[in-house]
This record gives sequence, C-alpha cells and structure tokens, in this order.
Amino acid sequence: MEGLKLKFADLFAGIGGFRLAFEKADYDCVFSCEINEACQQVYLNNFGDIPANDIRKIDRCNLPYFDVLTAGFPCQPFSICGRRKGFYDTRGTLFFHICEIIEYINPPVVILENVKHILHHDKGRTLEVILYSLEDIGYVVNYEILNSKDFGLPQNRERVVFVATKNKKFDFGLLKKTYPFPNLKEFLCTSGEFEYLNPQEYTMIDNPKQQESGLIFVGYRNKNIWKTGIRPNTEHLSRVHHQPNRIYSIEGVHPTIPSQETSGRFFIYIPEENAVRKLTIRECYRIMGFPDSFKTHSNLAECYKQIGNSVSIPVMYELANQIKKQVFYHQEIMSDMINITQSCHVKQSIQLEIPFK
Repeated sequence: MEGLKLKFADLFAGIGGFRLAFEKADYDCVFSCEINEACQQVYLNNFGDIPANDIRKIDRCNLPYFDVLTAGFPCQPFSICGRRKGFYDTRGTLFFHICEIIEYINPPVVILENVKHILHHDKGRTLEVILYSLEDIGYVVNYEILNSKDFGLPQNRERVVFVATKNKKFDFGLLKKTYPFPNLKEFLCTSGEFEYLNPQEYTMIDNPKQQESGLIFVGYRNKNIWKTGIRPNTEHLSRVHHQPNRIYSIEGVHPTIPSQETSGRFFIYIPEENAVRKLTIRECYRIMGFPDSFKTHSNLAECYKQIGNSVSIPVMYELANQIKKQVFYHQEIMSDMINITQSCHVKQSIQLEIPFK
C-alpha cells in the first residue's frame, strides 16, 4: 500500500473545504458534487474540476471507487411515517441519495458534517434515522461536536461530525487539539481597505469579561429602530438581528460565522487604534483555515454566504489524519504482515522445489 494515496469523494462540496483539508493530508479527490452554481465556479477556479450538479441524478454505476466519502449534507426534514426503519426511512430526502451511493461503493469510511442542532432536530428523530440508516448498510457510527477553537482557529464554531466505519468505532478522543486557543488578533490583516465605524455609531461597555467560549463582548452598535415599547437602555439592540450589533475584542475568539449574514456585519475592537472596524472578507476566510491564495467569488455577498456554509480546514485536516491512523494504517499493517507471510511461504516453496532436467 506504500505510495498509494487514499481516495475520497466530496459530496455537497460547497467551495471545497473538505477537499482542501483532505488533499493537505495527502488524499486524492476522485469525485465531487455540488448543485450551487456560484460554489461550482469557485470550486473550478481553485481545483480545476467542475463538480457534478445534482446528487439525485448521479449514475452510481459510473462512480469511481473511493475509500472515504465526505459530505456536509443539508438538514432536510425526515418526514416519512414510521420509526426505526433506517435506510428506507430517508426516502424523499437528499440523505437517502448519500446512503444509496454509500451502499453501492461500500467505502471503509463515511464522514458527515452538520450544524449541532441536527442532534435535536425533529425531537431527535432526524439523528435516529441517520444512525439507523448507516447501521442498516453495514456501518458502526460515532459522532461528536467539534469546536474550531480547539483546532487552532480563533472562532467559537461548533459542528457535529459523524464518522461511520466498518468494524471498530472511530475514537474522537484521539484527535489532537490545540491549547490554549489562539486570539483573533493573530489572524488579522496588517494592511488593506478597512471599514471603520464612527465613534457615535457604537458604545463600549465597562469591564468586559472573557466568556467560557473565549468570546469577549466589548460593545455594541447603536441602533435606532423599533424603539416603541422597548425597555430603557436596550434601544441599541435590533429586534431583527441581535448578533451583528455586537462588537468583540480581538484578544478573544470570534463568534460563529453564519451563512445568513451576507453583509458581513462582523465588528471588532482594535485597542491599539481605539477603533472599531469590520472584519474583512479575507479575515473571515482565515479564521476558517482557508489559505490567502484561495480564489473567492467575485460577489461579496456570495463570499460571506459560502464561507459561512463551509467547514473549518484544520478540524477536517486533523480528522483526515486520524482516520488514516485508526482505520487505514491498521489495515496497512495487517496487509504488510500477510504479504510478509506469503513472501516467506513462497521462498520456502522455491527452496524445496526440485528442478526437472
């Protein structure tokens, strides 16, 4: 097996977060799928491949073999009647099509990523169906909520990751985490076109404290909408979007970058300048682990949406490395032992063989 790269398929690929991580870990991407045209264009610009369009139209018979399937799949309601029907309980959902591909290719490892809310979605039924579906087609499944700040990124971003394997459950406890978590200031651009707020546009709070999450809430933007009936001293809070009005210290971590915030209203306080500015789009990509060389979309709103939907590169990179060790490295040792045994047996046979003259 030495010299052979492990192969993976990149389903619901987005802009290629999984691909960046797994190729960095020396895997080879043999197939990708993404229906969003804006994401397809970014994927093409960075990897030279145009992903297949619609997972529902994929011909499984023409798929190449792969060792690992990755998918940041959408959380559709699993509304089929019945309980604990596993694979067949997903019919009508995109997850069903993932399972069909898994059942056909039968890869040793499946990795699924989603928001942590999926664990409680539909009163836990969605989680139940996911687990039973994968078990129905021959996998043992383990899952864990992983936070980007534990893997070298200054972002409090929790996502659930499912790892399905054939025999032994994947051990999330062996993932190498980074302590302490880094500060946001280490990831900021030193130059560029920065968008500052005027002092009258925001209010700083007294004695800010670092939360257990690593966030340091230091101020808020002054909002003047929907003041009727609002309690005193809370006028600054927008009744529409609370989070985008908050200002965070660069001495801590950043909140989760969401896909819904297409205006990029992420504001940070720079103590050296005693000023508040917007986090740049490049900085958003940095705190997700994307390299500065990554080619983003030409439309800024698309950029914010795409990075908010992506996966954190260091999290998936560590996962890719640990999968090698826990699943494939063990198999490789066993394969080498078999080869050595067979080799010894062949040599003994040759030594005992009497040549005919």
